[in-house]
Amino acid sequence: MSSNQRLRFQGKTALVTGAGSGIGKAVAIKLAQEGANVALLDLIDKRTHEAEQEIQAMGMGKVRAYDVDISDAARVADAIEKTVSELGGIDIIFANAGINGVVAPIEDIDVEDWQNTITTNLGGTFFTVKYAVPHMKKDDGGSIIITSSINGNYTFSNIGMSAYSTSKAGQVAFAKMAALELAKFNIRVNVICPGAISTNIDQSTEKSEELNEVSIKMEFPDGRQPLAHGPGKPEEVADLVAFLASDESKHITGAQIVIDGAESLLS
Repeated sequence: MSSNQRLRFQGKTALVTGAGSGIGKAVAIKLAQEGANVALLDLIDKRTHEAEQEIQAMGMGKVRAYDVDISDAARVADAIEKTVSELGGIDIIFANAGINGVVAPIEDIDVEDWQNTITTNLGGTFFTVKYAVPHMKKDDGGSIIITSSINGNYTFSNIGMSAYSTSKAGQVAFAKMAALELAKFNIRVNVICPGAISTNIDQSTEKSEELNEVSIKMEFPDGRQPLAHGPGKPEEVADLVAFLASDESKHITGAQIVIDGAESLLS
């Protein structure tokens, strides 16, 4: 890789939600390696501090970690204002934070659990874009990438994940509406739909005992992902996000890109 490629984000600021682990951390590292200043928005814990320290050790651009519950609009707005003040604007948004939430039959999902999943996944995406867009308009545009999922868009076989899948389908619709609305401001909006990726998202999953009553058994003797025979890696998603954040994709907006090793074609 040439030095120009490595530093294709030099002088730019990227805001990454869910940046303390998994896909978010991999993307933050990737963008930092290529010169970007990076704002890490996540609940501040050991993993987030480690991500911040790892990026600092690269000696590239600036990095700041902000304590944010993505479902809290006020905390999102505050972190974005601090990002602009401390890192000098926003050029790239990776709206990635999300939870699996409660996995349960529809009649057994508590209203509060449904609302928490929708507000975290779909609401968090809206809050991030809403409060960042005015700054991107001032800075002559930029790139927004939203993490959705194959669930709710291409596959519907994960029984009990109605709230999660609904939130992920909503993200795709929101991304396409935003892409058209923001095009004249030179702001591109694209959405990625990963399949199974090796991350920590299962830690946010709560499965109800009633799930066995509605589950449908499916077996894939050769694995669910024909291309790789196993979950994808966060770094593979990071490569895609970096492409969508860069000028290499300057004529791409409103795209919905699947990265799942053909999992959705199988299931």
